[in-house]
Amino acid sequence: MPTRLLRSTGFRIALRYLLLLGVTLLALCGFVYWSTAELIERQAGATVEAEIRGLAEQYRNEGLVRLVEVIQERSGSSGDRQGVYLLTDWQLRPLAGNLAAWPQQEPDGDGWIRVRLQRQDDLSAQPHSVLGRRFELAGAFHLFVGRDVEEHGLFRANLVEAFAWAFLPAMALGILGGVLIGRYSLRRVEAVRAAAADIVAGDLSRRVPVTGSGDEFDRLANTINEMLERIAALMGGMRLVTDSLAHDLRSPLGRARNAIEQALSREGGDSASYRQALEQTAAELQTILRTFEALIDIAQAEAGADRLPRKSVDLSALATDLVEVYQPAAESAGLAMEAEIAPGVTVPGHRQLLAQAVANLLDNAVKFTPPGGRIALRLERQEREVVLSVADSGPGVPEAERQRVLQRFVRLDASRGTPGSGLGLSLVAAVAKLHGARLEFADNAPGLAVTLSFPT
Repeated sequence: MPTRLLRSTGFRIALRYLLLLGVTLLALCGFVYWSTAELIERQAGATVEAEIRGLAEQYRNEGLVRLVEVIQERSGSSGDRQGVYLLTDWQLRPLAGNLAAWPQQEPDGDGWIRVRLQRQDDLSAQPHSVLGRRFELAGAFHLFVGRDVEEHGLFRANLVEAFAWAFLPAMALGILGGVLIGRYSLRRVEAVRAAAADIVAGDLSRRVPVTGSGDEFDRLANTINEMLERIAALMGGMRLVTDSLAHDLRSPLGRARNAIEQALSREGGDSASYRQALEQTAAELQTILRTFEALIDIAQAEAGADRLPRKSVDLSALATDLVEVYQPAAESAGLAMEAEIAPGVTVPGHRQLLAQAVANLLDNAVKFTPPGGRIALRLERQEREVVLSVADSGPGVPEAERQRVLQRFVRLDASRGTPGSGLGLSLVAAVAKLHGARLEFADNAPGLAVTLSFPT
């Protein structure tokens, strides 16, 4: 038997269960054996005592001759084959019965004698186990009455043999079951180990096989596979962030470097040219800082509510302030902005992150809505949730792209020419998840309507 199978948890559990089962079976068999033997002994004793009372009554009422006749009748061929009788005189000489000699053993504390004696009616001349009592009759006569318990011993031996034949196959089947259980669990664990080894070797697409039985191994495999999917998604997101960040930072850094080099290469440059180069460099650096700040905000939002303080936020006041901030920018871009804000609407959360999320929605609406368009912000309290929506009349987002735009640094073709890093909606999605809000996109015909639904 393989060593790994012997060391497997399933096999060890099966052996422990088998040991418990064996102890239980032994205890049960012992109880049955003891109860059966005790019952047989009680029945034999009760029969002997009844015989003694009956024979003593015969002697008192009808005398010795009648007693001899009764004993000869009961010990004869027509009597009870298990009955043992012996009547002797005062010198212990046999007068009637089926014993060859008076038993010499001393009785126990209860008056019982257990002895092996020779029966006169046994042609095999083999001694038999006898359980009996002595009784003194008037006139110095001695009476011994017993029961032949030889067959009782054979019955107990057969009972032990039957228990053994029942116990040994049960143990064998238990060991076989332990082997099967151990092999099954070892095979399932080996599948998990092999999948993990392939993943460690670099095959990140490898998954733990699932049999479809729905047992604990399948549940564990499903959990591990979900974890691997999450890890793969995080690693993919990390690669996307790294690649996109390198791509997006290269342009402003390159432009800042070119501005500095051009300023330095000019002979006899004046302070105005240097100032222009520094302003251009500062603007590019500000773009880089905004990108990093957006990434930090997303990381804070994705960190979870347990890492950030949560307070009651007046969403009505927050939305009103943001509308006042973006109203001038919208008017400068030739846009009409309207707001319908229900008073006194509060939600538990983090004011700075909520303000950043709503500001990103308004900023996108202002940037992507063409002149003459409209922007609408609505905040209302419904039966079981608070709904905040920002709608515009811009180009909108195709339905097939609405989940993709929530990823970091993802920008659609229509927005390539506008400033930004593609992190605005990623932050909105992270803030919504942190607050347990539902983020939805809808067609505004034309334009896009983005809704945040906060549970009350």
